Amino acid sequence: MRIFSLFFEIIGFGIGIPIGLLLGFFIFIYSEPDDVKDPIIKPLNEIDTGSLIDLLHEIPPWVKHPDYERIDWFNKALYDMWPYLDKAICGIIRSTAKPIFAEYIGQYQIKSIEFETLTLGSLPPTVYGMRVHESNENELVFEPAIRWAGNPHITVVLKLLSFRISAQLVDVQIFAAPRIILRPLVSSFPCFANITATLIDKPHVDFGLKIQGGDVMAIPGLYQFVPEFIRRQVASLYLWPQTLEIPILDGSLSGAIKKPVGILHVKVVRALKLLKMDIIGTSDPYVKIKLSGERLPSKKTTIKMRNLNPEWNENFKLTVKDPQSQVLQFHLYDWEQIGTHDFLGMQIVPLKVLAPLEKKELTLDLVKNTNPYDPQNKKWRGQLVVELTYNPFIDDNAKYSGPLDANVAGENIGRSRKASIDFSFLSSLEAAGLLSVTVQGAEGVGGKNHTNPNPYCLVSFGSETKITKMLRKTQRPSWNEEFQFVLEEASLKDKIHIEVKSKRRFGFRRYESLGYIEISFSDVVHNGRIRGKYNLINSKNGVLHIEIRWNST
Repeated sequence: MRIFSLFFEIIGFGIGIPIGLLLGFFIFIYSEPDDVKDPIIKPLNEIDTGSLIDLLHEIPPWVKHPDYERIDWFNKALYDMWPYLDKAICGIIRSTAKPIFAEYIGQYQIKSIEFETLTLGSLPPTVYGMRVHESNENELVFEPAIRWAGNPHITVVLKLLSFRISAQLVDVQIFAAPRIILRPLVSSFPCFANITATLIDKPHVDFGLKIQGGDVMAIPGLYQFVPEFIRRQVASLYLWPQTLEIPILDGSLSGAIKKPVGILHVKVVRALKLLKMDIIGTSDPYVKIKLSGERLPSKKTTIKMRNLNPEWNENFKLTVKDPQSQVLQFHLYDWEQIGTHDFLGMQIVPLKVLAPLEKKELTLDLVKNTNPYDPQNKKWRGQLVVELTYNPFIDDNAKYSGPLDANVAGENIGRSRKASIDFSFLSSLEAAGLLSVTVQGAEGVGGKNHTNPNPYCLVSFGSETKITKMLRKTQRPSWNEEFQFVLEEASLKDKIHIEVKSKRRFGFRRYESLGYIEISFSDVVHNGRIRGKYNLINSKNGVLHIEIRWNST
């Protein structure tokens, strides 16, 4: 009997603990505190000095800084326009989120994800001040101080198996000071071609999140963790020198859409006297390299284990679009097998300090951040030795007669070449170059097993393969994705292989080829550009729309 009693005690303990924790969780998130008191309101002259200092960040910037302008008229206009802006912005959010939600439907037993309610509320953002910078460049630079204490009502419903899970976002507060650049200024309306936005400081983000009606932000520790995590993620994407580029005018109208103009060769040579981050008094350093204004993943060196003076001598190639404004970023980390990697230091190099075709060796003092007034930047963090060479592309107009516009779907092919140019010496390309392949879309794609396909494209050249996003249930996909192949040496005998495929989530024959094309690399090199429609091989009616460009250094 003692054995049975012990057995039932263990079972009761194992069942009681989870049930008790679950009940405690729901009681915690649904219970309301009864000791909340109304705030004490005092006149400004009765507030002590310490409280006044705490309120300084609430004072509008135009009071503290003479270079900020009051724009109450703008806030009045924004208030009147807000009901219409609310509907327009919510429409953009719905259209943007729809394909993102579609990617998860069918995975993890998810049946649907949709917005049940979506409105930004009745309270518009407020611009507390505007600072305009004078610039000698063909651009307009201004910094608004934006605060939004909104009352949005955003509810997302997730149907998982037979369960219906709702998540509601409420009481959003966002304080940010972005720098917005309109450039270049052009003669076509709206008189600027691009909008470039970046954050000068980390934004303040606060919000409430309810799941199944319960306020999960009331859970201890979660309220501090989630907003700080969002601030770090936003800062990693858009804090200066990172930028967000928004094209406004087509390149043919403005000539302003940034296209690759050259290749930057980066050699990470060595680091000197790095910080000791490990317990044993060493570090396991590696370097991340990235150009500002690019969403491509950072390049990484190898990891040098237990070394404060590592030598890499590793080479990297980066595509340059604007050598006058782009910045090369170096971030050093101490690799950790478990957890986040420790930050060792960073440094930036503006590309405008590099002369074309000239190799430059730099010894960079590592700092904590890019703020020159931060006292922590005076602390020694080590040095990084690098070699940089910027190779601009040769002007294609000097080499080629013009683009090759092709319509290979049964109409005509227009070619224009200079007969005086002899291409026989181009059996191989010794100089670096950039091959840009833009997959625009397709028509009439379908297979024997995938009659209503989920098409995507594979673009292969040499040993590299790039993949477009997958579009669901369409025979007329529109990708409009550009892929770049940075080449040190390539043979004119190589082929550019582009294949359209379809993928199903379940069942037999999940993958099926819907057709392919092959473009001779020599045709692209000789013409500079190929653009047109190509009939897909092994497809009944499939046609692929592409554009391919070649730029050499």
